[in-house]
This record gives sequence, structure tokens and C-alpha cells, in this order.
Amino acid sequence: MTSRSPRAALGQIACQVRCCLLCRLCESRTRAVPGEGSARARVVFVGEAPGSSEDATGRPFQGQAGRELDRLLAIGGLTRGQVFITNVNKCHPPGNRRPRRDEMEVCVREYLGRQLDAIGPQLVVLTGGVAAEALLGERGRGRPLANLVGRAFEGDGRHYLVTYHPAAAMRFPAVRQAADRHFRRLRATLSAAAPCRIR
Repeated sequence: MTSRSPRAALGQIACQVRCCLLCRLCESRTRAVPGEGSARARVVFVGEAPGSSEDATGRPFQGQAGRELDRLLAIGGLTRGQVFITNVNKCHPPGNRRPRRDEMEVCVREYLGRQLDAIGPQLVVLTGGVAAEALLGERGRGRPLANLVGRAFEGDGRHYLVTYHPAAAMRFPAVRQAADRHFRRLRATLSAAAPCRIR
């Protein structure tokens, strides 16, 4: 395996994430959370930032939100081993606050963008408003999440789908129904290898 393989590239990025001191979030983390999954995934899932469970384990989407994501993945005909799961920010923000713009920008530039380049997925699923803002730029910034979910976007040579964060799907029945619908359409889209228009 050469250093140019996706797995090796992701491993190098993960090492850099775990040692990162590029923003203030390094001061409050227990463990940085680079992400995990297949280096050749067709689909990458991007969340906001690690929570307390993720900070403790160093793994993305643990606890109740992780179980909800697993449920949604099953609806989509996917398993964790088939996808790559990560966050915009790799460190747990203190008090579970929303990541700040400069914190998002450094993580996208230094780590998330490189992860996506290494994997080259067919589709990037953005779960929640922070992920949409970070990767859709002006199209996702300052817009209500309700105006973005279920929509597909293209940019930087990538296809994006915006859906709700699993934590929101856990709390609100209407959100859960919408997320279920998005993942059923995701399954159909991947099965048909059709353009990523999911509504």
C-alpha cells in the first residue's frame, strides 16, 4: 500500500487531527475525533462537532445520536462499515456550544476537505445546519435549515445532500419522519446509481 492510498491518507490526517493545536478547541477536548469508516466509501456523513460521548471515546456519533444514526443508516441500506462518518469540527466545543466560524474554517481547510479529497465519495450527506454552512458556503449560510433539508447541491466537484442531524430526529417526530424519508430516497438513489436529487 502506497502513501497515496485513501486509507493511508486518512490515517495521516487522523494523526494530525489528534495532535492539532490550530484553534482554541484543543484546550477543552479530551480526545480529538478524526472520523472513521471506509476509505472507499460512496457516502460520507458530516455532522457538527463531537459531543461529550465522542470526546470521551474519540469516535464519531456515539450515544443516543449514534444509535439514531445507525437506525437511519439501516433505512438507507447502509452500515457504518460501508460509509465514512466525521464532523466539521474534530474537537468538542466547551459547553456543547455551536462551533465558531473561524473554528469551522480551520477544520474544513486543514482536515475535512482533505478527507473528502482522499475518499472521493459519490455523495456527502450534511447532517444539520453547521455542516451545511461549513460546506455549502453562501448557499448554506444564514438560511433556515428547513429551506435546505432534502435538497441536493453541487460544488467543488462534489454532490451534497442536506438532512437533519440525528439528535434533532430523536427529539421531534416530524423531523424524524422527514429524516426517514431522506434516507429511504438515499437508498433508492444509491441502488439506481441515479443523480443525487433527494426530496
